Amino acid sequence: MPHHDHDSSLRHRLGRTIRTPIGVTALTACLLVALVAVLGPVLLGDRAAQVDTDAINQGSSAAHLLGTDQLGRDIAARVVVATRLTLRLTLMAAVIGVGGGLLLGVAPAVVGRRLGRLITATVGVLVAFPGLLFLLFLATIFGVGSTGAVFAVGLAMVPPMARLVQNLTASIAGSDYVAAARILGVGRFRMVVRHLLPNIAEPSVLFATQATGGILVAFSGLSFLGLGVQPPQYDWGRLLNEQLNRIFVNPAAALAPGAAVVLTGLMFGLVGEVLAQAGGRRAPQAPETTPQEELGTPPEPAVEHDGGALVRARDLRVTFPGGRQAVRGISLDIGAGEAVGLVGESGSGKSLSALALADLVPHPGRVSAAALGFDGHDLRADPRLGTELAMVFQDPMASLNPALRVGRQLAEVAEVHLGASRAEATARAVDRLDAVRIATPGRRARQRPHEYSGGMRQRAVIAMGLMGKPKLIIADEPTTALDVAVQREVLDLLAEVREESGAALLLISHDLAVVAQVCERVLVMYAGLVVENLPVTELLGGAAHPYTRALVGAVPTMTTDRGTELATIPGRPPEPGETGAGCPFAARCERVRERCHEDTPELTALGPGWQVACWYPVGTAAGRPVAATAHTAKATS
Repeated sequence: MPHHDHDSSLRHRLGRTIRTPIGVTALTACLLVALVAVLGPVLLGDRAAQVDTDAINQGSSAAHLLGTDQLGRDIAARVVVATRLTLRLTLMAAVIGVGGGLLLGVAPAVVGRRLGRLITATVGVLVAFPGLLFLLFLATIFGVGSTGAVFAVGLAMVPPMARLVQNLTASIAGSDYVAAARILGVGRFRMVVRHLLPNIAEPSVLFATQATGGILVAFSGLSFLGLGVQPPQYDWGRLLNEQLNRIFVNPAAALAPGAAVVLTGLMFGLVGEVLAQAGGRRAPQAPETTPQEELGTPPEPAVEHDGGALVRARDLRVTFPGGRQAVRGISLDIGAGEAVGLVGESGSGKSLSALALADLVPHPGRVSAAALGFDGHDLRADPRLGTELAMVFQDPMASLNPALRVGRQLAEVAEVHLGASRAEATARAVDRLDAVRIATPGRRARQRPHEYSGGMRQRAVIAMGLMGKPKLIIADEPTTALDVAVQREVLDLLAEVREESGAALLLISHDLAVVAQVCERVLVMYAGLVVENLPVTELLGGAAHPYTRALVGAVPTMTTDRGTELATIPGRPPEPGETGAGCPFAARCERVRERCHEDTPELTALGPGWQVACWYPVGTAAGRPVAATAHTAKATS
């Protein structure tokens, strides 16, 4: 696996995330807590330990900000000094929990089957046991004191950590590259370090970071109950226990250590959130710099218009862990106002190609391209989803939150992407619902998705795309789940939207009849590649690629004889990573020849606006049967 590229990408995303408001807040909190932990005992250690019998149980004052305890010691100084011990014990418990969880989590993947099942079953039983009772049980076993509390809290974290690692490892252990490593005789330790841990590092680190906040609370709870830190040592839980009986007399003294626990726990949560954003599909963009500037390299120039192309993609690829490419270097142009269809079997890469344009490829997929331009902008540095690019998905119920009102969901688009006020966004949402011909849009905006019919939900999703001013609408199977009458209404609506807004349309569909009705040009995809790019007028009768012809032949028409056997395509499409040398369709093609298994054909021009990736396209001299070609040559001579 290309770990170097992945680690570099993670560092870049982390750098961008740290410059966002949540990143700045988390970094500032970490630095502040670290400074208090390091400098607090040095600067205030003597003051925290100084006994003053003349100042016992005093309230807040200029001399003692939070008052004094039963021995006259300054409570504020003690809260500050306790930071170091509290954090040290919390992190020690976290190390035990994370280390034990990793060991038990990866063990089933590398030990024998019987022992692996025993470990998995044991972890399952421990996870099912109530966490608080398990913690108290361990605290009883290890006894009173800070050492026992560290082991109790740390071991209580092991089962949930182990369960997470087991689930992640199980998904990785079945990968091809892990199987190949086993075949090559890679040892168990190297298998874990080289192939398993690097691929589960991000979610494991995120879980551990966020769980550390829970460890802090649990440890403070044990000290509060008298099972943790013992005098003369003290942590925040111990201080809270000492001052709780005076909460009505001097509430600040009791609330200060509790507030320290809460705020530090929130700090760990913020750190986890920052890591989650950096480790996800894409970190939030910081406005000051671009990723290229972070690397110290000049930014890429903006993509220029070429022949009126609104969208211009070159060598677009979508890669998943293990080097599996679901989209293998396609190139496409979409002109302003043009309607382009994208067809092919399931798994051919149609939806992922569209998601790559919309910057929505799910993690851990990675998008790369030699050029990825939209209206003169580089989509990699300046995503336009929600403003000039709209996405209409196949299942509107998956696009609409069932718990929120439809109008609220539409208004959110304008608030987030256009900076509109709540009132302005709500008004525009009602207007957009009216634009897609939903009756009584004001009332419908206050309803939830389950109160809409299937066709109305799809209209609402289209209206969501129209909240901005889209120049491109990507429609991913927008009519698949609809009946014929509603399907016609949705297609007419898309046509009206295009006519009124001048937007281009990228229509992804299995239905060739729909594509032929709506689009002007068709891209046919197979195994992550575009195998034919042809005018829609040639789709049904003049396609040159055998795969395109097979797709057309598999669809009956109104004139098809009911006794005619429909054409079928033998075999199945290759999975990502299964394709090798030669034409990817060769194993299923009835016109296959020796060259098809050896060399991969490139898209070549067949006519104006027509390209095909085939060594022997139908209807050309190269595509004629060998015997017929020889006979023609003999007659000519």
